[in-house]
Amino acid sequence: MKDFISLQDYSREQIEALLDLAIDLKAKLKAGTSHQLLKGKTLGMIFTKSSTRTRVSFEVGMVHLGGYPLFLSAADIQLGRGETIYDTANVLSRFVDGIMIRTFAHQDVLDLAKYASVPVINGLTDLLHPCQVLADLQTIYEHKGRLSGLKLAYLGDGNNMAHSLLHGCAKVGMDISVATPKGYACDDEIVEQAKEAAKLSSSTVVITNDPCEAIKGADAVYADTWVSMGQEAEKQARLKIFAPYQVNASLFALADADAIFLHCLPAYRGLEVTEEIIDGPHSVIFDESENRLHAQKAVMATLMGGV
Repeated sequence: MKDFISLQDYSREQIEALLDLAIDLKAKLKAGTSHQLLKGKTLGMIFTKSSTRTRVSFEVGMVHLGGYPLFLSAADIQLGRGETIYDTANVLSRFVDGIMIRTFAHQDVLDLAKYASVPVINGLTDLLHPCQVLADLQTIYEHKGRLSGLKLAYLGDGNNMAHSLLHGCAKVGMDISVATPKGYACDDEIVEQAKEAAKLSSSTVVITNDPCEAIKGADAVYADTWVSMGQEAEKQARLKIFAPYQVNASLFALADADAIFLHCLPAYRGLEVTEEIIDGPHSVIFDESENRLHAQKAVMATLMGGV
């Protein structure tokens, strides 16, 4: 496992191994047990998109693992002034032990991994968000005690979160139903990849425009912002189109009685989800956010040679 770009690249066993390690590292941290698996190693972190959870969790995670995190914004490095990814990848590979990038174009991550001789971690692209979904799976497991056989419903835009949830759920044997408005569906290739993975894990993938159909009987309900970075000009149109997909009390009542609510954050209360749901007893959003730290530590430790 050289890079962490997409959950599609990983087998069920590899994903479960990462989750086991994340849970173990979380327990060690809570117990005050040292786990400096990357002592003396450095992670270069390239950001062309602003961030709260990604930056803080990777920085703190590297410190916990005994390593050094190096923040590199697009405004501070030559990549932001037109230097090629080829040159950037080769230069950074001489300086650091791993690279994390949070950016817009997914191709940039693929190119960085192609040319770098050190591991590359996808911190987020417009196509995928695998680190978040690894943390999501950890959170669901902690609250439900299993993943296989559960159902997750995702309501909203067919975006990077929906894509990585399709990959992740299908790989580990979770049923997934994705409800999006017409014209905002998930990428066809990713849906097909998920359906093929679901055949191997004996799970199901349902793609629909009906939020009621998607959420019925779900053990976990997932929402994301309707307006991602770079889509601000579409905001007013999107608010009208996505209104029927708001996770509110009446829609959530169709899920399992013990269903949990997840959101990758930042959340916009009163839009994709109401306050009574996101701040209510079913919400696990802060457990989910915390698990970004532990899941990403597992990824870094595995890729950068600590385990």
